[in-house]
Amino acid sequence: MIIEVEKNKYKLIKNYRDAFDKDIFLEKYTSYFENYDYIVGDIAYSKLRLKGFNNKNNKFFNKINDYKNLNKYIEENCAYDCKYFVLERIKE
Repeated sequence: MIIEVEKNKYKLIKNYRDAFDKDIFLEKYTSYFENYDYIVGDIAYSKLRLKGFNNKNNKFFNKINDYKNLNKYIEENCAYDCKYFVLERIKE
């Protein structure tokens, strides 16, 4: 699934427990996420929370947002077995 928002396109690469809802995502998305290679959305208590992650070759990379730490982030910062999704930015 390809999602277009503002001037970016994203590909849904993970949709754990059918978490992705395009309308809710579009309400929550801001231009803040434009510089991230990945956007992760997790849902707890019926609320969507977004977080950006990058690959090491992204000029905005820092350790906190390293995509390699995604599983650690989900285990340590998200509600147990919560619904979540991962969008990957499509570079044109």
